[in-house]
Amino acid sequence: MSTVTSTGMSTVVGTNLLVRYALRRDRVLASVWVLVLVLVCYASAAATPGLYPTVSERVTAAEALNASPAIVALYGPILDVHSLGEVSMTKMTVTYAVFVAVLFLILVRRHTRVEEENGQTELVGGTVVGRDAPLAAAVGEAAVVAVVLGLLAAGVNVVAGLPVAGSLAFGASWAGVGLVAGAGTALACQFSASARTCAAIAAAGIGVAFLLRAVGDTSVSWLSWLSPFGWSTQLRAYGDTRWWVLLLYVALAGVLTGLAQLVRARRDLGSGLLAARPGPAEGSPRLSNAITLCVRVHTPMLVTWSVATAAMGVVLGAIAPQIGDLLNSPSARRMMERLGGVGVMQETLVAAELSVLAVVVSCFGIAVVGHGGTDEHDGRTEQVLATATSRSYSFIATLLVALVGATWLLLVTGTAVAVGYGAAGSSFGELVGSALAQAPAVWLVTALAAVCFALRSTWTYVAWGLLVAFVTLGQIGELLQLPARVLDLSPFNHVPAMPVEDFTAGPEIALTLLAVVLAVGAWARYRSRDIA
Repeated sequence: MSTVTSTGMSTVVGTNLLVRYALRRDRVLASVWVLVLVLVCYASAAATPGLYPTVSERVTAAEALNASPAIVALYGPILDVHSLGEVSMTKMTVTYAVFVAVLFLILVRRHTRVEEENGQTELVGGTVVGRDAPLAAAVGEAAVVAVVLGLLAAGVNVVAGLPVAGSLAFGASWAGVGLVAGAGTALACQFSASARTCAAIAAAGIGVAFLLRAVGDTSVSWLSWLSPFGWSTQLRAYGDTRWWVLLLYVALAGVLTGLAQLVRARRDLGSGLLAARPGPAEGSPRLSNAITLCVRVHTPMLVTWSVATAAMGVVLGAIAPQIGDLLNSPSARRMMERLGGVGVMQETLVAAELSVLAVVVSCFGIAVVGHGGTDEHDGRTEQVLATATSRSYSFIATLLVALVGATWLLLVTGTAVAVGYGAAGSSFGELVGSALAQAPAVWLVTALAAVCFALRSTWTYVAWGLLVAFVTLGQIGELLQLPARVLDLSPFNHVPAMPVEDFTAGPEIALTLLAVVLAVGAWARYRSRDIA
């Protein structure tokens, strides 16, 4: 609700202008992210009827999915096993809804705590803009993007042949998840003066919601109703649709937005609900080294990512041995026979899972480099360079942490997949090696992020666009019948698909050399350009 200050100006005046400004700033980020989500949604809806052409085959596949606790924990249950829509949207309903939530985390955080931390909010507040307008605009932008995403997702599902009513319900569930994630991030951004801490709090909220849904779907069923991701399943979009479930998203988003506004009104600009802890009077001598300082700054992030990738690896590894039960329709059996049998299908699934996890690990490398750009933009890099640290050493420290950290996460991923798969002896080592085989592609993506950073501190978002493009080529490139030379633009298409394929040194060496060349070029460019 709008209020009026002592000067007679509404506290939300200027909201519409800020919404338009935010949409303009995010036109590339939001458009690319939405496009990828929508295309993957269409790919899943279009591919499933060919794999399970009859109702009996769909029922058998759905029952096999529901019989696996690991798959249910990751994707959610199929409540109507006869529904083509539910089988088609198995991954989209819950797993890809997490990516939807992450998009809105990024958008809302960017226009609340990030702008407040770097002084933009204070600058805007000096104009004819109400003090509540920035928060209202961030939530308003999230609502606009959520509606567009929901409508597009519904539209492509209808085009792919799914029922109109169910597609509208499914699109509304994605929009609802976006609204809740945006409002939750708005609340999380009131707790700390640090944008990174606020992002961690918001991400933890998404993780808790996913965990509640996973536990509820596999054991204590009522816990699913405590999570927006659980509502996406309970909505039964392509079955006996419970339209009233959509009201839960709106209600929760409204409550979270109200709480965010309440907290915002009771804290000072630039501060957080949690008081910042003062550091020691004298820093550790070890932190005088740029590499040690960079490691110290990113250790909490690396620990969090290690836990997350380990959990994902164990779950995905546990799914692979059950692939034979999931693909037991005649058409699926013929496909398995052409590929070499169930054993090869299991290895193929593991290779696909490792490729997906490599993309996730690439996000860590880009994030570390992006933090370097943020530090430079906000003036923290100048403080480091005011010491005996050279700009070359500072750049090397950031790049080294990104590359070594990403390699460590691949090692954690391979170990976790092997544990979940139940591998032992040489098989264990083979799965770990399969994960590490993805390293050159991850290094190349990280090196591309370093190039963007070296060109300009604020250009690291371009690296996210490149990663999205690589993922899009890998996920739907063949479905769209794109030329091979276009598909080959993705580095992830060049690493050997171990363990289903043998290790080949040629592509690995080529990708590594290219990553080295890009990293050296980025280092040379960073040395010559102006800071910030």
